Amino acid sequence: MFSGIRNSWALIKASAGVLRADKELIVFPILSGFVGLVVLVSFFLPSLLAGVFDSFLAGGIQGIGLLAGLSFYAVESFVTLFANSALIGAAMIRLRGGNPTIGDGLRIASKHVGAIFVFSFFSGTVGMVLRILARGGKGLGRLGAAIGGLAWNMVTYLVLPVLVVEEIHPVEAIIRSATLLKKTWGEQIVVNLSTDAIFGLPKLAVFGLLVLVVFQGLPFGSPVVFAVVIALLVVALLLLGLVESTLKGIYVAAVYRYAAQGEVGGFFSEEVVKGAFRPK
Repeated sequence: MFSGIRNSWALIKASAGVLRADKELIVFPILSGFVGLVVLVSFFLPSLLAGVFDSFLAGGIQGIGLLAGLSFYAVESFVTLFANSALIGAAMIRLRGGNPTIGDGLRIASKHVGAIFVFSFFSGTVGMVLRILARGGKGLGRLGAAIGGLAWNMVTYLVLPVLVVEEIHPVEAIIRSATLLKKTWGEQIVVNLSTDAIFGLPKLAVFGLLVLVVFQGLPFGSPVVFAVVIALLVVALLLLGLVESTLKGIYVAAVYRYAAQGEVGGFFSEEVVKGAFRPK
């Protein structure tokens, strides 16, 4: 456990070095969050109407609701994966010694938009099926959904860097991702890093303070000061999430570079990147 936390901290510090060199990388998670919110709002009303329509089909197949849900997950997945692809593409430029811009990342992702869209459909479908199993199933169903989710995340861990660097079909990219992990770390491996362990405590502390302020109030006479405190805490939570998402994309790029090319770049050491996974 502690070795995993130490390695996570080392990876985060190395990734933070990349972020300090290219602070604009944090723009990609911001774009993802903003567009994702637009997608959520745009799907809310149609999905609600589909649910109302399906309520008339008691006992039947709720096809419209299922189609709306699948479409939402696919589009939402595409937005997230496109932004992550742009982030990874820009990070790869920095790891090679270049100086990427936001435009470079968007250009790289746009070049592979078709492959990203196809993979997002796969990812969205898998995500929706796992959610259905987790919500509708009991003990075994939820356990199966959890195991399936972990397996999918592991197999597809390097799919995005494979797509933006090697320019192959999404199905081939999934196979390539699994092959790289197996070749580099072995057949039975587990993730040996967790940003939750590093970012979880400060996020929990800020969230707890936010809840305390909202429900208990603070000894401030001015409602303006109270509102400012609330706003600052919300912004702190958002910033922690944005930084975490950005660092994840950076070290995924570093892990791929090590697995595919045997190189790590000037910000990472081989020992740290190799420690991203360990034998099961």
